[in-house]
Amino acid sequence: MPRIVGNDIPEKKQIWISLTYIPGIGRFSAGEILKEAKIDGTVKAEQLTEDELSRITQIIDRSYIVGGQLRRQVAQNITRLKDIGCYRGIRHRRGLPVRGQCTQSNARTRKGPRKTVAGKKSVKGH
Repeated sequence: MPRIVGNDIPEKKQIWISLTYIPGIGRFSAGEILKEAKIDGTVKAEQLTEDELSRITQIIDRSYIVGGQLRRQVAQNITRLKDIGCYRGIRHRRGLPVRGQCTQSNARTRKGPRKTVAGKKSVKGH
């Protein structure tokens, strides 16, 4: 398996799809990288030469934030929102949806499993 920026990419797939296995690179970015490196996107990853792999790696290092560095940056952004106490930061802190979704009946992914609260006993007999 070829390694690009510390990530193994699948060798049996076309290179433009293989590049999307690197966190921080999607389909559009993969196409842009290959266009800049002057590599055909339909060639399989295992058929690339060392020179082509090094060109791809240089472009990614120069122009993109990927992998652990990307995860660190996202975590820092969330921490900053929490520290300044803005609406989005408060939602992150409470574990609720951040982007305006309804929470009355949905949002179980963010809120976790239901926490049942015992209801009032009915007073029918008196």
